[in-house]
Amino acid sequence: MAGIPIYQTPILPQWIDYNGHLRDAYYVLIVSQATDALMDRIGLDEAYRRRTQCTLYTVELHIQYLHEVKQTDTALVAMRILGADAKRIHAAFELTSAGSTRVAAVAEVMLLHVQQRGDTVTTAALPAEVSAAIAQLQAAGAGLAAATPGSRRLELRGSSRAP
Repeated sequence: MAGIPIYQTPILPQWIDYNGHLRDAYYVLIVSQATDALMDRIGLDEAYRRRTQCTLYTVELHIQYLHEVKQTDTALVAMRILGADAKRIHAAFELTSAGSTRVAAVAEVMLLHVQQRGDTVTTAALPAEVSAAIAQLQAAGAGLAAATPGSRRLELRGSSRAP
């Protein structure tokens, strides 16, 4: 697994579809929970959110399903920071099954730091200590090979677009 281990979870029986493998929505759930683990790791934990009313919003997510995950599996998630600026984090997550070297899914996520005040949500700069933690994670993952070339535009190649 290329990346920094960030999260793991057993596969729950209710997550399995009629084909006997992990339902597509639960891959996204696992990535969402891995994002929560990333938030805790860089200092955007529950106490920070309560104190500042700031959090991360997912503004875009691309996922590639590569191999099946079965009910008997434990999902392992590793991550890399692909880029960051004053308000955004571009992260990649790779999901594998414990005991397997094959990547089951890859997700790229664009996260935006925001402040929530009542019904008003505005973008907000990340605190310096959080930016430093992000930079450390980015450096730690630098040079690690990705399982796939990364997200790409979704399209039908070699066929007309209209039915």
